[in-house]
Amino acid sequence: MNSRQRLLAALEGRVPDHVPISAYELCGFNSRAFENNDPSYKHVMDAIRARTDCVCMWNPDCNATLFESSRPADIAVATERDGNITTNHYTFTTPKGRLTRTTRQTDNINTIWQTEHWCKYPEDVEVAMSHPFEPVDYDFSDFQRIAGEVGDKGIIMASLSDPLLMAADLMEFGEYTIWVMTETEHFARTVELFHERNMENLRRMLDAGMVDLYRIVGPEYATPPFLPPRFFRRFIVPYIAEMAGLIHLKGAKVRLHCHGRVGQVLSMILDTGADALDPCEAPPDGDITLAEIKSRTSGRLCLFGNIQLKTLEHGTEAEVEKQVKDCMTAAREGGAYVIMPTAAPINSPLSPVTERNYLRFISAASEFGVY
Repeated sequence: MNSRQRLLAALEGRVPDHVPISAYELCGFNSRAFENNDPSYKHVMDAIRARTDCVCMWNPDCNATLFESSRPADIAVATERDGNITTNHYTFTTPKGRLTRTTRQTDNINTIWQTEHWCKYPEDVEVAMSHPFEPVDYDFSDFQRIAGEVGDKGIIMASLSDPLLMAADLMEFGEYTIWVMTETEHFARTVELFHERNMENLRRMLDAGMVDLYRIVGPEYATPPFLPPRFFRRFIVPYIAEMAGLIHLKGAKVRLHCHGRVGQVLSMILDTGADALDPCEAPPDGDITLAEIKSRTSGRLCLFGNIQLKTLEHGTEAEVEKQVKDCMTAAREGGAYVIMPTAAPINSPLSPVTERNYLRFISAASEFGVY
């Protein structure tokens, strides 16, 4: 089997020739990804290209501005520079008033931290949502490039947010949980509004072009201990089920991304109709072992996971090998499993320890993943 066939077999619940090996967000076959243009990542990326199965994270370009709308937004930006930290202050003028947001980015760390959210109180949500909705247009002109780079060496995966995440991200995380618990019906109306926008945009995205797999992010915001399971049933299951149904009609697969404690909501995850789940974190990071997830899902989900990134960044080669063996023992039997880290490094330069451990992960997965 080539990598594409191997990954599709796992997603369909079949047994491939070998457990697929994914490096998750370190994508070997996207020439525009930072890891393929950073010299410190070269050695590990060469190994990833040569010895793993690529799940290439790629989304079409679009004209979205804010809150799932393409309507131009009146936003002023002020930038500050302090040493190696860049801080951006945003002021957004809406039909119902002004909102502010702040982000911070550190040189050589490939992520942006949101240090101030648009909404501080539930009443701010009405101000935010007064920004008029116009559906988003999607540009698939880059698809031929990425499809040509990936070829039969993997599959292409787009990422989508669920409507709970869209609502939750309006506020700081702690304030979001208070909002849900104390003004539940107001939160519910906001989620429903985002879902309506989200589904219209998803239809337009799928009509513009298709990829193999769609990763839906956000369910972890509704898992214990953040929220009781009843909120997962109300705010995750029906909305993702509708998203998954539309994606399935187009012939693609759905992977649910949910860190943390999924044990109490695993049956609900099955009810969404998703085809796959990641990263399946074992205790102490999660609340259920990979073997238990495999047993309880009975082949209804392809499992992606669960080599902890902290082990790859700080552990020993022996610890990495043990995690690989444990994962294979827990989930290899019967197929429907892709071994994968729970996240990926975002720092530059790449640590020699991380490089060494990624190489050991790949070697061990190659050795112990044979059917």
